Amino acid sequence: MKTLPFSIFLIFITLHIRAQNYQIYFAATGASLMVDSVKIENLSQCTSLNIAGSDTLNLTATIGFNEISNDQTDGMKIYPNPANGCCSIEFMATSGGNACIALFDLSGKMIMFKNEFLFKGYYKFMLMDLKSGIYTLNIESDRYKHTARLISNFETQGSPSIENISSLPDSNMRMATYGKTRKDDIKGCGSIIEMQFNAGDTIKLTGKSGDNRTVSMLFPDKSQPVTFNFVECTDASSNHYAVVQIGPQLWMQENLKTNKYRDGSDIPNVPDSATWGNLTTGAYCDYHNLPAEGAFYGHLYNYYAVADSRNMCPIGWHIPSHGEWNIMEKFLDNTVDTTALGGTGSIIGRILKEGCNTRWQYLDSTYGLNLAGFTALCTNYRVSSGAWSLAPNDNHDDCFWTATAYNENSAWFRSLRWCTCDIYSLFPMKKAGYSVRCIKD
Repeated sequence: MKTLPFSIFLIFITLHIRAQNYQIYFAATGASLMVDSVKIENLSQCTSLNIAGSDTLNLTATIGFNEISNDQTDGMKIYPNPANGCCSIEFMATSGGNACIALFDLSGKMIMFKNEFLFKGYYKFMLMDLKSGIYTLNIESDRYKHTARLISNFETQGSPSIENISSLPDSNMRMATYGKTRKDDIKGCGSIIEMQFNAGDTIKLTGKSGDNRTVSMLFPDKSQPVTFNFVECTDASSNHYAVVQIGPQLWMQENLKTNKYRDGSDIPNVPDSATWGNLTTGAYCDYHNLPAEGAFYGHLYNYYAVADSRNMCPIGWHIPSHGEWNIMEKFLDNTVDTTALGGTGSIIGRILKEGCNTRWQYLDSTYGLNLAGFTALCTNYRVSSGAWSLAPNDNHDDCFWTATAYNENSAWFRSLRWCTCDIYSLFPMKKAGYSVRCIKD
């Protein structure tokens, strides 16, 4: 069988890698111009990791050249590979003497050369200002020779250079960092952090800067920057909320957890069912009166707390009206009928519901996709009598109050149900206990 010429083989491998490797960079605007950290969640695979805001996320479904071609003991290690314009190189000089370091492009043209005396031992060099392309690196003396191929995905006007940054002059030592990329390995370049990715996956990015967090949804098809618009969202109980842009609206990405109105006065916690059922003033509770439920899923509030003039939402935010919910619903699913009573929309429920490691995963056909980053959790609810929702294994519904009253005793709400893909719109009794999301003024 004929084999492909080496240069054609390299081109094939490069196209394959570039078709599946996307590098994502992070920036900030709004209340902060710095990104402290980013939580990356692959919602299609239910995997996650946390990286520094200065790091680069490398979404990859393949391995790089170095992992294909490097020997595993006394060879040369280049990382990261593919590189983002600069990379670390580790190798062993098996004897002292002059070493020639040369870098060649795909055509075989030498584009960098350095001659340096090296003692016997392990060395770490840093290769910098490497523009986009495929390269071969040779390090050679009269006693040893190392060759490796590498890729760079970086645009620069500079010329490549290489610098000796450390050495371990002991022939019995091994590269303790072999196969690992740490934040201090590539000083001045930022780290490249890899995460497995397959075409069509949904990526949720949560950028953090101080107390501010912003969610951005990513459906990668190219390398690109992601800019987080940080907006303060802090309630009177000092809870800080992540936010997410959905069409023209900025929503809280979490359920409200406050136990105070905006002026600092308390919202009573009412655990007793009979007392709850007789209330005509504001109150909150946690599902089954379990504090852990409130800490994770948010509190449940009656409508009297929602309608209180002291306001539950953070400053600059308000509880969305029936019409504001309609705007979001139509933006995400044009099959939603904003005049409907009951269930409407063919996919809106799955778009809004969170899909990984939650109580929604009851039916394969209705679990959440979270395509908008809204991240609706299966909180369950309290009925107007004060009883708890009846749910198989606590897998039931997530209900949200709107700010719009229907009549003296009822108000509009929205519900996402465990067994459907729609959104449910109706006007239950104001005494019921439901979740609350706020929207930016």
